Amino acid sequence: MLKDQLRRFKGRFPTIHLIAACLCASIIGLTLTLLPSEEVSATRTTQQLNLPKQTRESLPLPDTRSTSLPAVQPLQAKLEIPTPVTHATPAVSTPKAAPAVDDNWVSYTIGKGDTLSSLFSKAGLSSQDVYSVTNASRHNKGLSRIYPGQEISFLIENDELKKLRLIRSKLVSTQIEKTENGYVSQIIERKPEIQHRYASGVINSSLFVDAEKAGLSNRMIMSLASIFGWDVDFALDIRQGDSFSVIYEERFLDGKMIGEGNIIAAQFTNQGRLVTALRFTDSNGTSSYYTPNGKSMRKAFLRTPVDFARISSRFNLKRKHPVLNRIRAHKGTDYAARTGTPIKASGDGKIIWRGTKGGFGRAVIIQHGSNITTLYAHMSKYRKGQRSGSRVKQGDIIGYVGQSGLASGPHLHYEFRLNGVHKNPMRVKFPNAAPIPKKERPAFKAVAATLMTQLESYRTTQVAVLQQ
Repeated sequence: MLKDQLRRFKGRFPTIHLIAACLCASIIGLTLTLLPSEEVSATRTTQQLNLPKQTRESLPLPDTRSTSLPAVQPLQAKLEIPTPVTHATPAVSTPKAAPAVDDNWVSYTIGKGDTLSSLFSKAGLSSQDVYSVTNASRHNKGLSRIYPGQEISFLIENDELKKLRLIRSKLVSTQIEKTENGYVSQIIERKPEIQHRYASGVINSSLFVDAEKAGLSNRMIMSLASIFGWDVDFALDIRQGDSFSVIYEERFLDGKMIGEGNIIAAQFTNQGRLVTALRFTDSNGTSSYYTPNGKSMRKAFLRTPVDFARISSRFNLKRKHPVLNRIRAHKGTDYAARTGTPIKASGDGKIIWRGTKGGFGRAVIIQHGSNITTLYAHMSKYRKGQRSGSRVKQGDIIGYVGQSGLASGPHLHYEFRLNGVHKNPMRVKFPNAAPIPKKERPAFKAVAATLMTQLESYRTTQVAVLQQ
């Protein structure tokens, strides 16, 4: 019986062995399948490349919410942010573009750091060429004064400079040409087309704000204030309801406006008083502004030595000092303005004091003729290039608003003294400048009549348009 059982067991053994062998083979095969290999990855790549071609728009977006893989981070690139241009000089790219070529001319846009020598070198010319051009005459020496944004062109034939052209602005260029007598220069000026434009407005806030609303640029507003600055104190006298009208020039070149010119006629109504200014150029080429009857708008002194400031303290002999906190005569006028606001000489004269003066801090005193002096105090700094003894003209900048000395805030303290006696600069009567000379009166009358007609015509037209 035992022998029969052993015989049956031995008969089954091969079957069990085969099962075990199959099981081992299966495990090995499964393991090989799960393990990554370069061959398998290559197979996947091949299959992906054989997918049907689709457009980018037709590709489905992956659902990133259904995967637990970390999100792919974008590459971080350092961005170069250009610095904003705060001046009118055209920006120059770096590296510089290839020079423009017009027939035999080769042109370069002058960049920061360029010199006349470096530009000649770029054009294939030598330092000897630079010397020959700049020393040919005293006029040619000014060629070395170049600025970024200007354009310089060379005409070179047989390795020799024949002509040079420097475009300094849209209207002015310098051309140098080689002749038998050496390099000769000439200034070429283009004259723009002048067109007149009219603007008017009513003061509701300030001259600056309301003139800007009327379409005047900052430059035109400052010119308007300067013209009427002898008659109107824009810090003290302006009232709501005052009005202005102005005819000014716009300059065009090749059909494009390139800038503004001068104010040729203007009117300002201040507290019901109409002031008219007309521009006239005499036979000597000197231009100035006059009233319709030929009196000069210019006075011996400006009413306000700073532009668009506000009165913070008037002339008062019984004022309480804001710093000392006691009664102390205030023998001048204080103009509150931002630190750094330019301070102008109110009249022609000579600086007789420039330095620190007690509670006035940094101060300047100007002598006007034999009996008038003006004082400007609490400056933050002086204008460079001036000193005690320097001559100044009316409107010249002499310093900048600050709060040096005994000052509670940035402002200009301004005093006007006649024969050593303090006068209220807001009320003192200033002498007029010289009127139209007798020989110029016929020409002035013709110009004045034309300008007054234009002012009335523009005003009437504008009223008609507003009433439509």
